[in-house]
Amino acid sequence: MGEKAVCPGCSHRCSLNEGEYGICRARKAEGGRVIPANYGKITSMALDPVEKKPFRHFYPGSLILSAGSFGCNYHCPFCQNHSISQISEQEAEYRYVSPESLVSAALNLMSRGNIGIAFTYNEPTVSWEYIIDTAEAMKGTDLKLALVTNGGAAPQIWDRLMAVTDAANIDLKAFTEGFYLRVGGDLETVKRNIETASRFCHVELTTLIIPGENDSSDEIRKLAEWVSSVDPEIPLHVTRFFPRWRMTDRDATDPDIVHSLAGVAAGYLRHVYTGNC
Repeated sequence: MGEKAVCPGCSHRCSLNEGEYGICRARKAEGGRVIPANYGKITSMALDPVEKKPFRHFYPGSLILSAGSFGCNYHCPFCQNHSISQISEQEAEYRYVSPESLVSAALNLMSRGNIGIAFTYNEPTVSWEYIIDTAEAMKGTDLKLALVTNGGAAPQIWDRLMAVTDAANIDLKAFTEGFYLRVGGDLETVKRNIETASRFCHVELTTLIIPGENDSSDEIRKLAEWVSSVDPEIPLHVTRFFPRWRMTDRDATDPDIVHSLAGVAAGYLRHVYTGNC
């Protein structure tokens, strides 16, 4: 057996034999290196309001062409997009869209109010090569590039992406390392990447409030206090959980709790919004 190929994409650092897929199910060892098996394989594409991403301070009232593939380096049991983020290449239904074709589609939609391309639905950073190639194809246009991401990419990959990104909505899922370990992530990596993103592009954050997991006032206070230390102008979306996928053992979050925690966060941040309420 030959030497294993190591994926540089995130903190998992998957070490793969030829033909094996990483934890994300989107990257694969081929020819002694790890490639994006989902490159250009689009499972979902729609022209969405930017507020749906959610962005509240990035071209509000505009539309953005949203595209996603399959795969994710996290395994959140509450994922609302698990039907594409948590499946393999063999299970996915997709069509190939080259970077140039995606840009052409985005340009054709500008007359309808489209401002660019948002990589979303699954975790976009597991196919960073496709994002970078799309950004190259966008040069010379007025299109904007946005990411909706868990922020868990390895720093060297994240920095390359930030160099071509205009806006990022990053999930700050909780503010304890234990929570991140349970979903397959790393809190310190996300914090570092939020700090970096704030220097490169427009940033908004989303925290889903899950009963019994991250719904204490103390945790939200610490989260908001840290975000404020990065930049108190960063918008924070505090959103309501609904039972999904493998987390149907609890009720939807009480809207009053979401509003109360948003109030706590507003003691530290200038722009706090509630969602799904």
